[in-house]
Amino acid sequence: MVLVGIAAKLYEAMGIQRWLPMIPNSEPMSKSRHDHMDRGYISPGEPSVLDENYISWLKEHPSAISSFQRMINASKGKQIVVFLDYDGTLSPIVCDPDRAFMSDQMRAAVREVSKHFPTAIISGRSREKVYSFVKLNEVYYSGSHGMDTMGPARENKSYDDKYQYKTIDEEGNELIVFQPAKDFLPALQKMLVEMTEKTKNIQGVVIEDNRFCLSVHYRHVKDEDYEKLEEEVESVLENYPEFHMTRGKKVMEVRPSIEWNKGHALEYLLDNLGFDNVLPIYIGDDRTDEDAFKVLRERGEGFPIVVSSKPRDTMAFHSLHDPSEVLSFLIRLGRWGFKNAYPIQA
Repeated sequence: MVLVGIAAKLYEAMGIQRWLPMIPNSEPMSKSRHDHMDRGYISPGEPSVLDENYISWLKEHPSAISSFQRMINASKGKQIVVFLDYDGTLSPIVCDPDRAFMSDQMRAAVREVSKHFPTAIISGRSREKVYSFVKLNEVYYSGSHGMDTMGPARENKSYDDKYQYKTIDEEGNELIVFQPAKDFLPALQKMLVEMTEKTKNIQGVVIEDNRFCLSVHYRHVKDEDYEKLEEEVESVLENYPEFHMTRGKKVMEVRPSIEWNKGHALEYLLDNLGFDNVLPIYIGDDRTDEDAFKVLRERGEGFPIVVSSKPRDTMAFHSLHDPSEVLSFLIRLGRWGFKNAYPIQA
């Protein structure tokens, strides 16, 4: 109880809203049971006690909620643009990747933010799948770690027209789709068949087709089977030298070996939005979001914000503890945008 009281005071002093996250008993939990030890959680329904390392880390990556006013002050004379990851940011990490639903409150918050600031979601999921979760036409979508990006229809000569085409959304708006990995689609589909066959006898494996990348989820794979799974995935990759594997949270991702990631997608969208003076805000929780954080650091503009409940190496300036704090931040940003009637001007 003493430790909890100390943590509460520290969180209160640092302006963090939810200092003791609870793990709900329903399926959409903050992290799966398989991942609790890795993420620092204890059994469902019990609060996590923060250690000194995390408190020290927070001093280096202060809460974006307590830093909100400073961010707003920095936006004077600039166009705020909002970029969001999906899994672990707008929705909790769940046992079944097909059930990573965002809450109605989160959807409303994202909708309100998008009314006042250009908003894009950049995810490792396929663009179509992310849209099926979010269901908002007010935002732009970039799937497959940025390799399938739908943005505003502007003439952009900086990118190869071979990989761009125009389309019309459900509301009749003209948009441009940019797919720099389009040439790899046939190989990806062939690899999907082979990998599914190779891993079919390993219990708990889920292979997700994210169109321009394959995600091999092993959250439910037994520890003793993981090495075999890794060997099977690598054996398939040996026949496809133009692809490589990256790792995320309980997932191995097979991606084309092209120089394109979430950071490039961020730059592509900023270029296509056409603003001269911007203040980008990027919120994400995964390793792949670090590419976008790095871009903002190199550009010397905006605020990279990492979602994390434990200390980690990151290029982000600020932090949020979990999706519930992301929700609080977005609600506050949307309210500020409404109050100040900040127009979206191209």
